[in-house]
Amino acid sequence: MIDLVVNFDTLHQLYRAYMPFIKPVGLFIATSESHYLGQDLMIAYQLPGSTNKHEFKGVVVWINPLGASGGRPVGIGIKILSDAETHKHHIETLLSAELASGDLTCTM
Repeated sequence: MIDLVVNFDTLHQLYRAYMPFIKPVGLFIATSESHYLGQDLMIAYQLPGSTNKHEFKGVVVWINPLGASGGRPVGIGIKILSDAETHKHHIETLLSAELASGDLTCTM
């Protein structure tokens, strides 16, 4: 059963959600639903320019509460647990030109 579905419509959205400091890989998902650290979730996501949905099992490792510093959006950071290297490869391939950007992300 899928707990959350997210569509990354643009590379900029994906860049802002990518959490490379989470090992092996993490994604931020904007949501106003209540979650807690350590919660296991099933996530489905769609990358920019793709019609395929990717799914993974993850665990909540980050929470941006309402009123987070820097105007960051409310949501959660998910550490990808299942097939993490494949998800990381797909994401980093798309973001190859963006990864050196100094733009703010949703988390740091």
